[in-house]
Amino acid sequence: MEASTLPRIQIRANYDEETIVVYQAYKPAIGEAALAAGHFVEPFSLNRMTWIKPSFLWMMERCGWGEKKDQEVVLGIRITRAGWEEALSNSILSHPVEEVYRDRNAWQEAKKKATVTVQWDPERDIFGNKLAWRSIQVGIGKNIISSYAKDWIREITDVRPLIKDIKDLIQAGKLTEAHELLPKEREYPVSEDLAKHLAISR
Repeated sequence: MEASTLPRIQIRANYDEETIVVYQAYKPAIGEAALAAGHFVEPFSLNRMTWIKPSFLWMMERCGWGEKKDQEVVLGIRITRAGWEEALSNSILSHPVEEVYRDRNAWQEAKKKATVTVQWDPERDIFGNKLAWRSIQVGIGKNIISSYAKDWIREITDVRPLIKDIKDLIQAGKLTEAHELLPKEREYPVSEDLAKHLAISR
């Protein structure tokens, strides 16, 4: 893929100086246990990749606003920016982008060493329609998943009440009010080297 044909992509998130919020959705057994403990505990698995997403609306598209089976408990997970950037720095793109990798063989070699997978998907609006720019998904591999599940987490929030409030406003046709309740997401700053590593548009 030529760089000129890449869609405009950037990381957008709800973050402060030290932390960033990512989202995940689980079946009640996993989600409720995490809320009670303040971090991930059994039956959460440390032996499989887990995908985190900083885009609230992309998470809503993925979990059907908390209505898909085994995705009923939607969590907002505030993790350290240090952990987030560690994950990004040790990542491989899900596809071999020409401006990042010399060729497919170089991508495959890098993939053997990577502990994290980054995938860019079309961002969504409040109705689930695709937007022109892309949102990041980060797959945390089993080699560092323990760090994510315990060490990086500063807070886990139950997002279900917020989802209900936004859905009620949408159904009532109060779109301005619904948009006002959305988490405030803005472009997340990354270094020039990390931007190149992730194929982020400049």
